[in-house]
Amino acid sequence: MATLETIVNGMKMPNPFVIGSGPPGTNAKVICKAFDEGWGAVVCKTVSLDASKVINVQPRYARLRSRTSGEIYGWENIELISDREFDTWIDEFKQIKDKHPGGCLIASVMEEYNRDAWHEIIGRCEEAGVDGFELNMSCPHGLPERKMGSAMGEDPTILREVCSWAVEATRKPVWAKLTPNVTRIEDPARAALQAGCSGISAINTIRCVMGVDLETLRPEPSVEGYTTPGGYSSQAVLPIALRMCMEVATVIRDEFPGRVLSGLGGIETGRDAAQFILLGSHCVQVCTGVMKVGYRCVESMCEELLQFMERHGFETLDDFRGHSLQYFSTHAELVQRQAEARAAKHAEHLRKQVISDDAQWDGDTFVDQSDALARG
Repeated sequence: MATLETIVNGMKMPNPFVIGSGPPGTNAKVICKAFDEGWGAVVCKTVSLDASKVINVQPRYARLRSRTSGEIYGWENIELISDREFDTWIDEFKQIKDKHPGGCLIASVMEEYNRDAWHEIIGRCEEAGVDGFELNMSCPHGLPERKMGSAMGEDPTILREVCSWAVEATRKPVWAKLTPNVTRIEDPARAALQAGCSGISAINTIRCVMGVDLETLRPEPSVEGYTTPGGYSSQAVLPIALRMCMEVATVIRDEFPGRVLSGLGGIETGRDAAQFILLGSHCVQVCTGVMKVGYRCVESMCEELLQFMERHGFETLDDFRGHSLQYFSTHAELVQRQAEARAAKHAEHLRKQVISDDAQWDGDTFVDQSDALARG
């Protein structure tokens, strides 16, 4: 019988579905709710040592809907990391682990370009009992003036150095969460893995402008008539996330065997998850999907993923993880493969043009028919 149970970097999960860092993991109450509903793991909303610098605005979301069905398929946020005091988080990490000792709790952390700060935040979170870390190197709009988030993650040299600070501060698994707002995601992925990170989370949101209100002529979401580019998520980003996860998984397969990939970006169904796992993901994260339909969506996602596995005869996630990576190639090789396939098909067609009597000879295909008889 197929099972969704998995072990990722030593962390045991009942299924590969992980709450991605954001509002669905914003405090102990909702994190415990996620565990109660059966999520495999939870990445908390990103924490920092100094919450006083985090000031959110309203509104901070904008949504893109289908013109026909009204379904939300694009979501922008300009939300910052957690605005709750770090000491409060430390207390709640302990509460969560007391209530759900078997629950896999991953601390998302983000700090400035300061080794001591990274050591402190990692050390104190580990003492509070978290099971692993995700380094937020990818928030596209928050605190760039402090070189935090994507301002750090877009530079592989700085990324490598900061990841090494985090790795040296803990024995727990450390994932680097990467920004998609780069030319080649392989470069920051390679830098993080060279620094010793246990794995990669990809991708965070895509820097975007959701749209302009044609009545007010103001971009959205409008805060006192103004806005700032934000992070794009939901179904619309899934193809981009799949491409980047494929690229990261290829780097892991070829250069860093044993490291892991936590894939995210537009996942809302078990079928979505299956695609990420086929392209090398060890687990998958969902954030916007939970904001759209609630925590119980994990039940249907698990059912759909199990149905996929049973249909193909897969008993574990390992049976098909990365299976589809082998089918990626270069365009030049695609041209060659197609030429060879067409040539083989033509040869087979000629082989079947065997002349059994003189009435079958045809003036338009005389040479081909002759060749076919010669081969025979």
